Amino acid sequence: MGRTLKVTAAIVMAVAAGIYINNTNLLAQHRGGKPLLLAHRGMAQRFDERDVKNDTCTATRMLPPTHDYLENTLRSMSASFEAGADVVELDVHPTTDGEFAVFHDWTLECRTDGQGVTREQSMAKLKMLDIGYGYTADGGKTFPFRGKAIGMMPTLSEVFAAFPDKRLLINVKSRDSGEGEKLAAALNALPAERRRTIMVYGGDEPIDTIRRLAPDVRTISRATIRSCVLRYFGYGWTGLVPAACRSALVLVPINVAPWLWGWPDRFLNRMTDANSGVFVLGPYSGGEFSTGIDTPELFARLPQGYSGSIWTNEIETIARIAGKSKD
Repeated sequence: MGRTLKVTAAIVMAVAAGIYINNTNLLAQHRGGKPLLLAHRGMAQRFDERDVKNDTCTATRMLPPTHDYLENTLRSMSASFEAGADVVELDVHPTTDGEFAVFHDWTLECRTDGQGVTREQSMAKLKMLDIGYGYTADGGKTFPFRGKAIGMMPTLSEVFAAFPDKRLLINVKSRDSGEGEKLAAALNALPAERRRTIMVYGGDEPIDTIRRLAPDVRTISRATIRSCVLRYFGYGWTGLVPAACRSALVLVPINVAPWLWGWPDRFLNRMTDANSGVFVLGPYSGGEFSTGIDTPELFARLPQGYSGSIWTNEIETIARIAGKSKD
């Protein structure tokens, strides 16, 4: 019996040692340099994030503005790149006249002077709207951007033309596989080199379609985010990367990251070798809303010398801390 216990203990110790050696960062290559920064929605107005859900009208919860940029506009994107962003995230909806409108909300009433479902409009009509109409920081007493953003909702083709060599992350808002087909066609009309600078995420059905029709575009869906992380938790200690994590956009909340096998360097190297980009988000505590790395305190929770990718809503602040500000 004693010999059996000793053999068992030796096996357990050998397995533990193997797991440690396979996942320790002491033996991993550290990729130097500054982190890659993603500006969520470009330069945007901040809002009270408490109890926010997908259908919350955040324009009516705007914090007192510190700048006059509005999310998802060409001006906002340009300012984000100028501030130090490497990637800009934007939201799209198909329109009835064959375009893609760059706009966040499913409906128009929150931010604009229009009404109805965004995807049920023509781009010609959307171009007539004031997309700063609904923003207020004082409960509706004043609307500082009203009348200043008429016609500023861009098309996706305008974004491609304005930033021909910049990296973009496109958010598909629906679960419509037909939208995936339309977006895949728009992406496949671009040169192959350009497609490799674009990532897409969103609903499972359109993302599955894009992954099938435009396989050189990195994608992630809500289902594959969960599958990637959970399967990596399960057997990532072996060094194997789950299929859901390959050629993908891997989103990792900062409070989850330390629990990933080989975090940070081993994990980042594995994902890079799998043609995937890793972006660290702010803490996730359940619900429908995720924050970014938006404060010096959250940035300080990243590993020392971290050179991976960061998702932020405060590109100016984080670019300065990361040493990427162009000021």
